[in-house]
Amino acid sequence: MKILTEFAGSYDGTNVAEYKAHGGYQALAHVVTMSQQEILDELLDAQLLGRGGAAYPAGRKWSQMAHIKEMPKYIVCNADEGEPGTFKDRELLRDQPLTVIEGMTIAGRTLHAERGFIYIRGEYRNIQKTFQKAIDDAEKNGYLGRNIMGIEGFNYTITIVSGAGAYVCGENSALLNSIEGKAGRPRIKPPHLAEVGVYSLPTLVNNVESFSDLTVIYTLGASRFKEIGVESSGGTALVAVCGHVRKPGVYEVGLGKVTLRDLIYDPELGGGMYDKPLKFYHLGGQSGPIGFPEQLDTPFDHESLKKEKLSVGSGAFVVMDESVCLVDYCRKVMEFFADESCGKCTPCRIGTERALQLLTRLCEGKGQEGDTDKLEYMVGQISSLAACGLAQACDKAIMSCLRHRRDEFLAHEHGICPTLSCNMKAPSSVL
Repeated sequence: MKILTEFAGSYDGTNVAEYKAHGGYQALAHVVTMSQQEILDELLDAQLLGRGGAAYPAGRKWSQMAHIKEMPKYIVCNADEGEPGTFKDRELLRDQPLTVIEGMTIAGRTLHAERGFIYIRGEYRNIQKTFQKAIDDAEKNGYLGRNIMGIEGFNYTITIVSGAGAYVCGENSALLNSIEGKAGRPRIKPPHLAEVGVYSLPTLVNNVESFSDLTVIYTLGASRFKEIGVESSGGTALVAVCGHVRKPGVYEVGLGKVTLRDLIYDPELGGGMYDKPLKFYHLGGQSGPIGFPEQLDTPFDHESLKKEKLSVGSGAFVVMDESVCLVDYCRKVMEFFADESCGKCTPCRIGTERALQLLTRLCEGKGQEGDTDKLEYMVGQISSLAACGLAQACDKAIMSCLRHRRDEFLAHEHGICPTLSCNMKAPSSVL
């Protein structure tokens, strides 16, 4: 069911007149008639879980922010989208920028913030220009700036901040440091960003899709939004399906209404595998877990996936066939983490390099007995001791592989790659 992207690409998403003709700004018009508590109650009832990866309840986050008395407050939209395999926010930023702007404006109205920032990754240079065009048209038509919609004292502006390609800036506190012009390194928490955020002032940070969903919640109502999803997680989710599928793309699905199998094989979604059978799929980018064929009938919603130790994450869904070596894939995952480490903490800076060396040794046929156990211990230590959420998630892919396909790692200890993609020995009949 398309409730967020129904008209995506069918009109000029930077033009306020066309946006309003397709239902735009109805949500904001409704919000300005409500009290702050009514707005928060509606969001709590909608059960909107953050779409950036952590899946923290948006209503709870906003309520915490609302009770902080210190002013001024800031609204920040995290549009860094640096997770490999994730490109669903890009579609919203490019085709529906005014939807994101309206959602951020609703947040500004609710929390009495007069300034917002949207941190767009540097690789989206053309999208930054598109988004600025939408901001300019919103200001021209009285939906940004001073006395919005003719309401005295309703002031709100949005500033675009360009990222510079650092994956770590997808972590909220590193992103805020980058907005301030500092090195994009994570902060130690507490204090939490709601209290000490950008410029050390109270700050709300949400993802692009999370802000966009507000336009649906305050148009359809919380009960309808929740009905489209499941009891514990309302609405739809955008899923970026890619890899060895016939129809890669971004698909909007009702949470709990489709299974992982549907995402791959439904002709209206992934369209099935190309030439070889499915081997595994990676959910939520490099910091997410890996799933296997025996888990395909799991409904795509937060609670169901959690029971299988999987997650919705950032919306990435990378599908791999039997030609891919699982150990070599994990090596590439760790190579990414080692390359993107900001270097602030020793467990991440040194640990990811050591884990990469071990995985490289396994893939080169130089594995030693006990390497699999050593790898499991090593990534567990990195995850437990690292300073920020990104390094704390660097073990997710490897740990899920070790739970379900440990034998493939053990084979590499003996110089055998079962898929023959590591240019080592042929698999023996025993392994």
